[in-house]
Amino acid sequence: MNYLEMKPESLMMTFGYKPKLSEGALKCPIFQTSTFVFNSAMEGKRFFEVAYGLSEASEGEELGLIYSRLNNPDLEILENRLCLWDKAEDCAIFESGMSAISTVMLEFLNPGDLLLYSRPVYGGTDHFINHVLKKFNIESIGFSPDDTKESIIEKIKQSGKAEKLSLIHIETPANPTNALIDIEMCAAIKKEFSTGEKQVFLSVDNTYMGPMWQHPLKHGADLVIYSATKYIGGHSDLIAGAVLGSKTLMNRVKGLRTFLGNMAAPFTGWMLMRSMETLKVRTEQQAKNASEIAEFLRNHHKISKVYYLGFIPEEGDDVQKEIYKKQYTSAGAMISFDIKGGEKAAFKFLDSLKLIKLAVSLGGTESLAEHPYTMTHADVPNDVKNKMFITENLIRLSVGVEYYEDIISDIKQALDLV
Repeated sequence: MNYLEMKPESLMMTFGYKPKLSEGALKCPIFQTSTFVFNSAMEGKRFFEVAYGLSEASEGEELGLIYSRLNNPDLEILENRLCLWDKAEDCAIFESGMSAISTVMLEFLNPGDLLLYSRPVYGGTDHFINHVLKKFNIESIGFSPDDTKESIIEKIKQSGKAEKLSLIHIETPANPTNALIDIEMCAAIKKEFSTGEKQVFLSVDNTYMGPMWQHPLKHGADLVIYSATKYIGGHSDLIAGAVLGSKTLMNRVKGLRTFLGNMAAPFTGWMLMRSMETLKVRTEQQAKNASEIAEFLRNHHKISKVYYLGFIPEEGDDVQKEIYKKQYTSAGAMISFDIKGGEKAAFKFLDSLKLIKLAVSLGGTESLAEHPYTMTHADVPNDVKNKMFITENLIRLSVGVEYYEDIISDIKQALDLV
């Protein structure tokens, strides 16, 4: 039996941790320390050479710890374990999902560069792209899930900045409409505009699926990004982010993280390790619940449309069906739906929920509902939102692990009051 060939869910409790280094403790302790002691000055010199990229680590060389802004046992073990799901070479943990996204964009974009991104994306990402990056003279082009490869390439060429394209950032499924983007298509666009002098990179925000249901790196992405607050953390009790990719690219990401100082704290790393032990069982239950709830919503007379990945195989167009078939192993646990009656009806529904809580996060053990138009995507211009089907009718539902009939019962009684 080969330990390293076991499934990730089997390795989540033990991988990367040596009990003998921690007084035999079964679980990794919280290393709540700012700095670490070197055995010798030469050892300290060697650690810094590698940490600052002045030298490469030798094969089999085990390097020690320096300072918790650079490395910490809780974060390193967590990063090693998170790599297992996506089969990534390396991982960096951040203090939030937005810090992970912003660090990637700041590292791979320079003033004058062009960013291509899918729409819709999370509201915070949209704000960073359209407000913050503009301060650095970084322009962007958005494309919709309906755009073809050819039309996207034409948009880039017509911008007059095709030679400045440096990063493609996509979110699939899209938040909050569950629209799908073809990762392999985006990888082909990346290749189209890459040259021997300049490589274009592709990052994928995989928060909506978590590391269980989609693996962007195997479809041509260079980096996969998570708000680890969501499914990875899964209990709505921490804030964190993660970026995964090759050793080469992650050295760049970790380098900027070191100097921005936006790595997660040891206690957050410890809590994420705890959460990852149950990631598979939690998400499987959430996905199972979501399929039952989506069926109920689809058949309710006060609902005009349901946005749920599980309906794509029978209702989607050929393009969406093909993307779903090759990219996803589950329909996930995120559902959005249009309620008849606009904002008034949507607010009445949300205010009438009892079991489901009115809150804007997702991926936790509890079911949550929110109104994207006025909440998570409030900063996006109304005309842009409406084009992306983010209307006053839209409600986003993150399905938890409660008994599905109880969730449905709560939805039903709230709809009865609309």
